[in-house]
Amino acid sequence: MSTSAPPASVLPATAPFTPRFGANYTPSQGWFHHWLDFDLDAVRADLDSIAGLGLDHIRVFPLWPLFQPNRTLIRPRAVDQLVQLADAAAERGLDVNVDGLQGHLSSFDFLPAWTQTWHRRNIFTDPDVVAAQAAYLRTLASALADRPNFIGMTLGNEINQFSGSPHPDPDPITPEEAGSWLRTLLAACEEGAPGKFHLHAEYDAAWYQDAHAFTPAQAARIGAATAVHSWVFNGTAQRHGRTGTATEHHAAYLIELSKAWAIEPHRPVWLQEVGAPAPLIPAEHAAAFTEATVSNALDCEDVWGVTWWCSHDVSRSLADFPELEYGLGLLTNDRQVKPAGRTIARLVEDRRGRPHRPAPRTTALTVDTGGDDTAPNRSTCAPGGQFYEAFARLTADGVRPTAVLASRAEDAKHLAARSITDVLRPDQVT
Repeated sequence: MSTSAPPASVLPATAPFTPRFGANYTPSQGWFHHWLDFDLDAVRADLDSIAGLGLDHIRVFPLWPLFQPNRTLIRPRAVDQLVQLADAAAERGLDVNVDGLQGHLSSFDFLPAWTQTWHRRNIFTDPDVVAAQAAYLRTLASALADRPNFIGMTLGNEINQFSGSPHPDPDPITPEEAGSWLRTLLAACEEGAPGKFHLHAEYDAAWYQDAHAFTPAQAARIGAATAVHSWVFNGTAQRHGRTGTATEHHAAYLIELSKAWAIEPHRPVWLQEVGAPAPLIPAEHAAAFTEATVSNALDCEDVWGVTWWCSHDVSRSLADFPELEYGLGLLTNDRQVKPAGRTIARLVEDRRGRPHRPAPRTTALTVDTGGDDTAPNRSTCAPGGQFYEAFARLTADGVRPTAVLASRAEDAKHLAARSITDVLRPDQVT
């Protein structure tokens, strides 16, 4: 039976609700290569260990080349295995979000052969590729549409990294093309599973990288919710240290930054990925970082949920991962709970059944990226940028700031809808 509450997007803006707590499911046996040797008993044991933490959902990652190895072949057996996983999760009280286009995971790319080398085609703009992606996402969504524990689809994991630098072989696109791609594929998800919670998710280049094709406006306006992925190895922890305000509040910062571009004053924001990466966050400090990060994120309004990266460590028997990837789990590779896992379990238990209604953030810092739609100068929002550092200083002073577009800084109706009473520019913060 599903444990899900109504999506935050259908709740009144003032209604308290209990945020969701989950984990990005990394199988303990074989990592995401487990789809090649799918073992439902091993999956069940993993899900038992996740449910044992008190979590209520998982985010699941099919590998696109294994599920759609040819443009016109979506493997029925692979789809059935995904449904089996979702049903096993339901038996343990876990809801399921499915990322379709994998895409990119933990430094490895997984693109079908029919998009590469001799068949090289732009995955965002080639009409045949986009039609095949739509068919694939529609098929996955349709297969799960009648499952009460199916939350909805995420288009793919940080697939924006294929659109430009620093990817070594990008598929360049314009912001207009990125927006068209997002809308087309979200429509396919909706066709497959009408009324579910379908969204897209980018890594933080969408918020921080000048002229990146995927924009803050797209992240905050397209789809059922805004997804943010918070990783402090992006310069935050290097600049501010393990216990710096900006480091411990980075997830909260991204949540509040996203609200500047949202049209709906109380659009739900999903902290869909966040983790404690070593050595910037040493293993012995992972629990403290986890507690600070989650507590600070939940001091923001409109948080749909927090989904930790990741459920289980990557086995040391697997080669060539960046060192930090091996130890990000809440549980070890043999399903033993780690200190960060115990912290998450305690936070979940402490908040179980408690309505979530943080105080509004009444002070807003104006953000000007040179244009609201394409944000060509969004590096001001990145670590070291004027807006970013001013926001961190305000936070360190206990102000609890939010963000507002400079173009809306005098829009009384917009400010009132968000309970903003004071507006500051970055250059006014010392």
